[in-house]
Formats: sequence, C-alpha cells, structure tokens
Amino acid sequence: MNPELTVVDINKVPIAEGSQQHSLGQKSLQQESEIIEAAKNGNKSAFKQLYDMHIGRVYGLCFRLCADKSLAEDATQEVFIQLWQKLDNFEGNSQFSTWLHSVTSNVTISYIRKQRGWWQKMLNIEQTTAMENEAEASIAETDLEEYIYRLPERARWVFVLHAIEGYRHEEVAKMLDMAVGSSKAHFHRAKVLIQGWIDDE
Repeated sequence: MNPELTVVDINKVPIAEGSQQHSLGQKSLQQESEIIEAAKNGNKSAFKQLYDMHIGRVYGLCFRLCADKSLAEDATQEVFIQLWQKLDNFEGNSQFSTWLHSVTSNVTISYIRKQRGWWQKMLNIEQTTAMENEAEASIAETDLEEYIYRLPERARWVFVLHAIEGYRHEEVAKMLDMAVGSSKAHFHRAKVLIQGWIDDE
C-alpha cells in the first residue's frame, strides 16, 4: 500500500469542490467493494470516500466508548490511521461495516488504555456531562446516552458493545480480554446502575 498516507487528520481531510459526503445508503455494496479495492491499491481518493461513508458511525462508537469529545476525536483519527494500514486484512468475508466496527472497538479501547493517566483525571460526572454537551450533533443527546457516560469504564464498554453495538458476550470478552462471566457481570451492573438513575429521576 502507498506509504505516503501516514496520517488522517479528521478535521483537515480536503473535500474537492463540488463533492458531497456519502452515506452508506447512497452507495451500493458493489460500489463500496470497488472503492475498497481501489483504496487497498493505494488510491487516496478512494480512501477518502471510505472515510466520508463511515466517519459518522466510527465517531459515534468512539464517543460512546470514550465518553469524552476530545478523546473520541483522537481515537477516531487513530482508527482511520489503523484502517489505512490494515485495509489489506479485509478479505470480504463479512460486510465492511461489520469489520470496521470490530477494528474501531479494538483500536478505541486500546487507545483509551494508553491514555489512562490522563483519563483518570478527566473521568468525573460533571466534566463528562459538560463535554457531552459540546459533542458532535450526530450524537443523540438522550437520557440513556447521559447514563451511559456516567457508567464505570469497563461497565460502559461492555454495555455499549453488547447492548448498543450488538456483540455477543463471547465477542465482548475477547475484545476486552476478560472472561465471558465478567462481561455478563459488568453488563448486569450497568443495567442496575442505569435503572437506579432512572428511578431516581
């Protein structure tokens, strides 16, 4: 793959005049497959199209896992850097969006762990709520979202991956390097906490 593209700045990716961002619904799977193959061959324009097609969903997952706007933006950029480097690993045995979801989850969780010293200083309800209010408009500001951001770190990861993103506990456990029983326990704890916050309203 062309080594020239080493960094994807999510705020500075140029959009050619007259071009428009594309949603997944606007492109057929065949077209997407052709774009993926072109990107694998080092075509930067094709990779830019993949970026436009998936940036919203990738950022949304990063934001839910991080519960912080700045950290989510950095994690999103890291996802697309890794995507450029790992695109050859996509063999087409599943939908690209499914594969990208897994990449996003793994990269984001790994990134959060590397930032743990900074993260511990930032993780409190007041700061998280303030940052959430500044988040991208694509993130729905619902009561459930607010409760998710208040969850303890690992309980939040499990809840997001299992309840929202649809991964089985076996898959979640593998992603987070924990036992399946631990994944289920964290999920139960998350549900109990959220229900308690709802009851207190």
